[in-house]
Amino acid sequence: MDHRIQEMENYATFHHIPIMEPDGITFLLTYIREHQIKNILEIGTAIGYSAIRMCLLNEEITVTTIERDPIRYQEAIKNIKLFQLENRITVLWEDAFDVKLENTYDLLFIDAAKSQYIKFFEKFEKNLTKNGVVISDNLNFHGLTKVDETTLSRNVRGIVRKLNLYIDYLKENKNYETTFYNIGDGIGVSVRKEIA
Repeated sequence: MDHRIQEMENYATFHHIPIMEPDGITFLLTYIREHQIKNILEIGTAIGYSAIRMCLLNEEITVTTIERDPIRYQEAIKNIKLFQLENRITVLWEDAFDVKLENTYDLLFIDAAKSQYIKFFEKFEKNLTKNGVVISDNLNFHGLTKVDETTLSRNVRGIVRKLNLYIDYLKENKNYETTFYNIGDGIGVSVRKEIA
């Protein structure tokens, strides 16, 4: 593995910055490769780890990624320059709800504030191509979405409740076929259904 990738992983661990778990990122990259995805919109850049890993798959891949935290944004910019990917990764330092995008994307990757997943989905699905797909990470939230809520702190309980609402939202969304994978920290793949 490229030592620069390893260094990003070490940085994330040391600074308690959540990045995708190893089998989660492997799943994501395999999906992108197999479905020949080229244009990606990512909600939640963090330090640029997943955006960089996605772009390294194929020279035709471009990523637009949104991050509101200034320190993570700066770290992402630094990492992207390190890999010389500035021409293929666009980082928007903004709150996702303030972002206005005209472009369309093959993939919407949601990996940000867990309590806002439904809002992210509804805001950005209009930017998907006809056969676009939404991949959502952290749906298991370290296994907490499957435990008795009363055992959790109030703060965590709120996040878990919102995530469970999002999971139900995906299950009931008639415009998408969602498959859930118990990989990494739980991944949902929502494929837009063909409009008859």
